[in-house]
Order: sequence, then structure tokens, then C-alpha cells
Amino acid sequence: MARFLFSILLLTAAEAATQVGPPRDLVGKSPVATLDTATLQAVNFNKDVFPILQRNCQTCHRPGEAAPMSFLTYDSARPWAKAIKQAVVTKNMPPWFADSGYGSFRNDPSLTPNEIAILAAWSDNGAPEGDAQLKPKPVQWPTGWRTNPDVIISIPEAYNVPAKGNGEIKAFLVPNPFKEDTWVRSIEVRPGNPSVVHHVMLQVPEDTPTPPFSWGAPAVPCTDTLSLQENFNEALPANLASKLNGGPAPVKGPKNFAILEAVYAPGAPPTDFGLYDSAKLIRGGGNLRIEVHYTPNGTATTDQTKIGFKLATRPPELRYVTLAPKSLANVKKPIPAGESNWETRGELEFGQDAQLVWLMPHMHLRGKDMTFTLVTPNGNEETILDARFNFNWQLGYELEKPIKVRKGSRLVVVAHHDNSANNKFNPDPTKEVTWGDLTTNEMVLPWFGVVVDKNVDPEKLLAIRQTGCTSAARTLPAQVPGLQSAPNVPAAPGLPSRPLPLPKLPVKGK
Repeated sequence: MARFLFSILLLTAAEAATQVGPPRDLVGKSPVATLDTATLQAVNFNKDVFPILQRNCQTCHRPGEAAPMSFLTYDSARPWAKAIKQAVVTKNMPPWFADSGYGSFRNDPSLTPNEIAILAAWSDNGAPEGDAQLKPKPVQWPTGWRTNPDVIISIPEAYNVPAKGNGEIKAFLVPNPFKEDTWVRSIEVRPGNPSVVHHVMLQVPEDTPTPPFSWGAPAVPCTDTLSLQENFNEALPANLASKLNGGPAPVKGPKNFAILEAVYAPGAPPTDFGLYDSAKLIRGGGNLRIEVHYTPNGTATTDQTKIGFKLATRPPELRYVTLAPKSLANVKKPIPAGESNWETRGELEFGQDAQLVWLMPHMHLRGKDMTFTLVTPNGNEETILDARFNFNWQLGYELEKPIKVRKGSRLVVVAHHDNSANNKFNPDPTKEVTWGDLTTNEMVLPWFGVVVDKNVDPEKLLAIRQTGCTSAARTLPAQVPGLQSAPNVPAAPGLPSRPLPLPKLPVKGK
């Protein structure tokens, strides 16, 4: 019993964003298992179980990777037969939280009903090995760097991770290896010790020292007329903006988006921007910020995470941008104590055409779920991701096919937090929770990846609308003198000429 409980704890304490392995055989993927009793009674490891472990589990379950046990051989997998059954029957493994009714994702590692039935039957049958001649050839899993990077950076020195504790997030500043703006084809993150690395994020720190960057920093409130006017001015010719406001147009509006260069979670492959005929632009000079979330595993150890860049061989036509609003939540309203379904609702309006390719909800210990709904300029709505959230598994969802997003479309995000005693991860349901970057705080970070024209300024790609925005606040001020008679005045990015109410999404009570 002790081994069983320990195994389940370990299986749920690791993390994976993408399962990478041999091509997945989708034959038999149906709502219910279709295998008869005789077939299930004959299930054995070599013929039936081992191929499933190769496709879905060995990415993490092998020596040197994040999972605490190896499934490369019968001898190493056999002791965990009951734990495997428990994990797959309850659908805790492989980890995947997207509702299958919305969206299609190329990195979906979910087992088919037949595969679940096979793994459960193997355990029930006493975990037989079977004929060795029926076992498929071992997968030649890569060791070392997968991308053969051109440039490598590292956190300055090995970091000591204690045996016990709640985990911590450490940020390391390292000199930017690129003195000039550089296009990169792929970015690979290699933890020195994957067993204690929960996730890694790579960013270029913001240039402006004040106000300091914070994951919980408020976005521009939609009711702030001055902020709306500043955004509006950016779309106007300088002479007209000056005429309207009695002075020169602002040089640049508020910086509301966090830009992410790369993210790592156990099981995830190197980020290959070339899949979309694009590249990522790393600005030259200054420092790079490597944020590592460490989770103690019972043994004191060290980690020295490294990051490798594969350079693009030529300037691309398309740019891959990963970004998120710093916060969609109203930072002045904490989550009340005991609240089981606190809703945050906001939207991002596209000021440029784009291709949407990747999504990653991010919250903290009280995060419950997050939904992304795309609303076209003509009002059509499509939910492209509806996912439960689990802080132990920072999953990214890679769309099966890029979604073409027209200028004027809106990405509506609805998130829920559970600050009640029903949430087993909640440190203290008797206290209200404020917004911020600490794990004890909360946040709403809807990360997403888009492919755009290489000349697009990421800060002008989207406009942010937070919870509580009204359609009136989102309408261009009709009383602005001279606007209607000005020739060829472009529409302000993110500010439609008519109210566009948020889509009427159902209130979730998960």
C-alpha cells in the first residue's frame, strides 16, 4: 500500500506540457472501449502494454527525465502495474485538461478508451510479460541537446535545491549573448536536474525600470478615459492628434503585455518556430531573464539550467510572438475567503491579422479553469479551449491547425478561481487572496502564441479589456472635434466604432 500511495503522489507531482514520441496510432479512438473479454484476458506487456508506454509515457518515464520511475523495460514497469491502472482509469495520467468538445490539439497525449482498458486489464491479469518476440524495438530517445544549438546560455552557477519545502521561483539575469537583434529558429531549454524543475520561462526584461515589472501588475482599466485616449492617439496622424488634444501625440502608450521567448515543462519538445515558417526576434543587448520554478523531491540536489538557440538562416517573413496581458483581473478586488467560483472575465482585441497557434492558461494554487473564445468581427463565436487548471501541470495547448484571426476579432478569456475548502491545493480558505506574482497570490495569465507579419509591434497587436468593461466605455468618443471630417483617419486599434458586447458564455460551476 505504501508503494502504491507513493507512486500516485509522484505521478501527480511531476509535470508535462507535450508528449513527444513515435507517431500516434489513432485507430480505435472512440468514446468507449471496444475490446471483448477474451482479448482483455490475453493482454500482456510485450505485445499490448509496451507500445502504449512508448507512445504516451516514456517521454518523461525514463532515466534522467522528470518522472521518478522508468517504463523502458518490463522489469522497471512491472512494480508499478497497479499504480499505472489507477492513474489511467482516473485519467490523471497522461495529464491533459482540455475539454474534448472544444478545439483540436496536436500535442494531445490522451489515451483512447481501448488503451485504458488494456493497461487496466494488464494489472488485473497479474501484469504478465508475454512473448519477448512480440515486443517492439526500443525507442532511441535523444540524449543531450536535440537541436544542436548555435548559442548557449546558462544560469550563472549551480543552484542548491533543498530536500524539502513548498518550492520556490528563482529569477536569474544573464548577459544577452546577442548584441544585435537576432532571429532564432528554435529555443531549447535543458534543466540540469529535471526532477526538481517545475517549469522554466525565458524573457527579455522590460527596458523601463519603473514601474517594476510584476506578473500581477494591472492592465489599463477600460474606464480610464485618458488611457483610452492615449491608445486612440496612436492611430491618428500626429497633426490631428495634436489638434484634438492641444499638444503632441504620445510617443508610446502603456506597456500592458508580458512577452515570453520560451517556456519549458517536462515532456515538452524544443520550441520550433519554423513549423509555421516563422522565427522569433530576440532583441539585442542588455540581459535575459531565466525564471525557474523549483519543486523539492525529497533529496537535496542542484540544478544549472541551460538554454540553447538555433539561429535562423535567413530573415523570415513571419514572426512568432508569445505574449499575455499582465493581468485581466481587477487587482483592487481580492478573491473573497471561501469563494468557490470567483470569475475573471476580459478580452483581447486584435489590431492586426494573425494566426493563433498556441495557448497556455496560467494561474496559481486556486486556479480552477480557463476558457478562450474567439469572436469574429461579424459576431461568430467559437470556443477554442476550455481547460481545467492544475498548478502541478503547466500545460500548453498547441492547436492542430493555426487559426486565422482577422483584425477586429476578439479573444474572450473567462477564468475561475476556487478559494474554498473544497480546493485541496488551497493553503488557507479562510483568507482573501490578493493578486500578485507570489505563489500565495493569484493571477490570470492567458498566454498565447501567434504568428504575424515580421514588422508587427507586439505591443500594438492587441488591446486589453478587463472585467467590468462596458460597451459604452469601448465606443469611440463621438464628441471629439474634427474626427468625422478628417480624411483617411484609421480606426484606433482595439476601439471599434460601435459597441461590441462580450459573448454570452455560460457561467461555469465546475
